Amino acid sequence: MAAETKNEFLGTGRRKTAVARVRLASGKGKITVNGRAFDNYFVLETQRSQASQPLTVTGMAEKFDVRVNVAGGGPNGQADAVRHGIARALISADAALRPVLKAEGMLTRDPRMRERKKYGQPGARKRFQYSKR
Repeated sequence: MAAETKNEFLGTGRRKTAVARVRLASGKGKITVNGRAFDNYFVLETQRSQASQPLTVTGMAEKFDVRVNVAGGGPNGQADAVRHGIARALISADAALRPVLKAEGMLTRDPRMRERKKYGQPGARKRFQYSKR
């Protein structure tokens, strides 16, 4: 997550099984996810606002171009992973943003994971129907 020679800042974000590798470079605010436009990749407005939240909260939306490589999980988990990665990359770019991002809870890796299915049950918690007679 250190700065590279080309003035790019890296951040890795994770949520459930989704992993996002984020690169921030100075620019005009263009966001690319897996080589596609931001609006094409995250179709729902909630996902777009969730993913770009660190940039809007810190007021850096127009100062950085963001390139994201995200894999695993579903669209909502990926949006959260992108949010986490952007927040981490912003801190490597400017450490003064840390209190703002921390207050919004964007630096905390969400530990909630899918619970595994157990044997003798149809799901993680659900049981098969019990018949007394």
